[in-house]
Formats: sequence, structure tokens, C-alpha cells
Amino acid sequence: MKAENMDKILISGLIANGTIGVGDAEREFPQELLIDVEIEYPLEKAGISDDINDSINYSSMAKLIRKVVRETQHFLLEALAASIVETIFANTPAHAVTLRIEKANFVSKTAKVGIQIRRQRSN
Repeated sequence: MKAENMDKILISGLIANGTIGVGDAEREFPQELLIDVEIEYPLEKAGISDDINDSINYSSMAKLIRKVVRETQHFLLEALAASIVETIFANTPAHAVTLRIEKANFVSKTAKVGIQIRRQRSN
């Protein structure tokens, strides 16, 4: 399967709390982050077998992402995103990951600010 046609496991609107930010005021208390993730992985086998072992368990991924956010302390969302993606690759056979992390009501007169990255597994 070509990467642009790859199946995806989706997690949208995941709420995770962690220490993130450049300024001292940002780092004083854990912040609530909104995370969307697309994990590219062929799902044809799981569609036939109806067996979770032929897929990537999105519940396990949600728990893993929350754990990374909670247990790491980065200054930048970019570094946190890289850490999350590395953890997903270390724990799954995912081919690629697209990850969006947003902070709500953080910058004056904005609803959300954030970043999005896409990384492909290097073999």
C-alpha cells in the first residue's frame, strides 16, 4: 500500500495534562492539551480477522499518549510531539504518525494555538 493510500487509526480530541511551556508561569501548573493523532497502518487484515491483534489498539494508544504528556517536561510543543511519535513507533508497527497538539485559550484573542507534525518510520 502506498503511503498516501494508507489506512489510519484516528484519535481525536484527546485531553492530556502536562508541564509544557517556555515561561515560568506556563510551567507552574500542568496545562491541558488537546491532541489529535492519525496512525497510519494497514487495517485490511484486522477487517478480515476481526482481531485486535491485527490492528493497533486506540485505547492503549490514548493511555500511552497521556502518559508521555504527564511524565515528560518539554519547553516546546514540537519537542513533546516528537517524544509522543517516538513512543508510538517504539510500541507499535505504525508506518507513519500525524500528530496535532493544541493549547486552548492560551494566546490572547485566539481559540487555540498549536503545532502539527507528520513523521514516517525510518527503516
